[in-house]
Amino acid sequence: MKSIIRLIIFSAFLFSFVSAQGQQIKYPLSKKIDHIDDYSGIKIADPYRWLEDNNSKETGDWVEAQNKVTQEYLTKISFREGFKKRLTELWNYEKYSAPSKHGEYYTYSKNDGLQEQSVIYIQKGLNGKPEVLLDPNKLSKDGSVSLGGISFSHDDKYLAYGISRGGSDWREFYVMDVKTKKLTDDYIKWSKFSGTAWYKDGFYYSRYDEPKPGDELKGKIEYQKLYYHKLGTQQSEDKLILEDNQNPKYGFGAGVTDDEKFLIISVSQGTAPENLLYYKDLNSNMPITPIFTKFEADYSVVDNIDDKFLISTNYQASNNKLILVDPKNPAKENWKTIIPESNDVMQSVSLVGGKLLVTYLKDATSKILVFDLTGKYLYDVKLPAVGTCGGFFGKKSDSETFYTFTSFTYPPTIFKYDVKKNKSQLFRKAEVKFNPASYETKQVFYKSKDGTKVPMFIVHKKGLKLNGNNPTLLYAYGGFNISQQPGFSVARIPLLENGVVYALACLRGGSEYGEDWHKAGMLDKKQNVFDDFISAAEFLINDKITNPSKLAIQGGSNGGLLVGAVINQRPDLFKVAFPQVGVMDMLRFHKFTIGWAWVSEYGSSDNPDQFKFLIKYSPLHNLKLGTDYPATLVTTADHDDRVFPAHSFKYAAALQEMNSGKNPALIRIETKVGHGAGTSTSKTIELVTDLYSFMFYNMSITPKF
Repeated sequence: MKSIIRLIIFSAFLFSFVSAQGQQIKYPLSKKIDHIDDYSGIKIADPYRWLEDNNSKETGDWVEAQNKVTQEYLTKISFREGFKKRLTELWNYEKYSAPSKHGEYYTYSKNDGLQEQSVIYIQKGLNGKPEVLLDPNKLSKDGSVSLGGISFSHDDKYLAYGISRGGSDWREFYVMDVKTKKLTDDYIKWSKFSGTAWYKDGFYYSRYDEPKPGDELKGKIEYQKLYYHKLGTQQSEDKLILEDNQNPKYGFGAGVTDDEKFLIISVSQGTAPENLLYYKDLNSNMPITPIFTKFEADYSVVDNIDDKFLISTNYQASNNKLILVDPKNPAKENWKTIIPESNDVMQSVSLVGGKLLVTYLKDATSKILVFDLTGKYLYDVKLPAVGTCGGFFGKKSDSETFYTFTSFTYPPTIFKYDVKKNKSQLFRKAEVKFNPASYETKQVFYKSKDGTKVPMFIVHKKGLKLNGNNPTLLYAYGGFNISQQPGFSVARIPLLENGVVYALACLRGGSEYGEDWHKAGMLDKKQNVFDDFISAAEFLINDKITNPSKLAIQGGSNGGLLVGAVINQRPDLFKVAFPQVGVMDMLRFHKFTIGWAWVSEYGSSDNPDQFKFLIKYSPLHNLKLGTDYPATLVTTADHDDRVFPAHSFKYAAALQEMNSGKNPALIRIETKVGHGAGTSTSKTIELVTDLYSFMFYNMSITPKF
């Protein structure tokens, strides 16, 4: 007999209840249909399948009704406007990126404080007069168009830049004459997950076929192709460089060495850490030639030294190592190890000024080591504190570079680094209106369910009495080999000012301890991630920092999945939950946009064995009728073509049905916004205001501003 797993099906529901704060909430109609899918003999009901049609009037009406209910709830929070005012005050400071050198000129981004998008400036020398090179704020009236990457030609005469409309992952590329600041007629469409790699009078880029009308933000995308675009020509004339019609999931990332001698092509399969590597000698007629032809490790070309490639790899090195490879003789027995694997994770390598600048991750914090080209250790770069460091970009001939340092209470600060003298000099400091000395950070290590030691950072106001009654916000991600590290967020300041403890847990699934740590939290081991997060919450409670009535959790994307999964497994442990742009339907995520690319991380319901572990934790499918769930505010956006919004739609509809307690189950759906990148300043402030107002309100705490 075939077994059946299904959500309880009714034709429709419309009900109201009085929240713990006395608000009467009338949830909108979320009709249910009798739709059942068969997964290798196991039948699963999907009563909210109709919400996957993002173009239908019915879905549009549902979105409008849900937003109305949510906004009615939020507007009744008396301190909401005070929260927004304080956030706006804090946000209003100049924000800079580190400079990038292009010939005699330097470019950088700057936001005066409350500009919707940061502006790109250019100046001659470090002391020259800044001039606006590109202002994205002029591309749309509402700030919904953002920059999606820039790149200069090797002679620094041209700038290619991508734009995103409404936060979508789709990119449109334009080209500017840097001297005149005028656009050329060059225009590229339907590019996604690609930059521009310049070569002579054009550039390489990757694109997909034009989607069917209506499928732009929903349709499954496959068969990426690599093209070369020559300046002054139409996109229809672009030369096809590489495609693979036998492997629809192959993606092609192109790069050109600074000397324009080699084209490097990385071939990936979604988000899997393994890739293939091809190259082409651009000074000859040789065809594109493979270097590594098996998906067995990650290979990333750092630079070329004459005709050989410096490559960072995790082949038989979970924490990564640096090797020198002759592409004409790439067999492993011919590799030369330049920097072997160490106990710390090698995050990145730059070749600047004849030195190898290597960023390592030690217990989720940065340290920088410098080596010569033979791999001989020279010295450390002294950092101002314990935190996170990024940058060190440049060319082999540059004598200086820049890096940015940050930590939880250390706003992003830019340093100029003299490569030869190993000397850092303060270049630009962010002037944020708060006192870092008023707060403290500590790192703890707690045990997860299986005894694994997991690091967590805890930040709070100095002198705060940790008496088990402190409002606490716990954040985590736990996936895709992405590390969680100390970093400054102006959005957290009002929380810390009001006695909130902020905790960041570095769960398995990330890259904090290399590829082994990543693999310990993927596929059939995904439950380790949820156990790590639950154990983090239990540590905060047992250590007398907070209690379940004062504990909120937050996560976005894969972190949204995390939040959805743990409130199903331990609804008693949390008071407030923020599953943001989450992957909530683990049986159908691979059916939309780029979701198939995550199969290597999660598995697929099409595989009977993988279905068995996916169904056990899928947030949508593990909601239980009659459960008292935490106060939950789901967030998503209409232009999110990374994690299709229907994940959150279906989950919110089901949560509203299943929740039996007095805590609200609301969804906030933003317009002209995507997965998060490029979101305008005003919309970001509005989102943060709503999230943290909701948190304080449901903890019955009135913040002071």
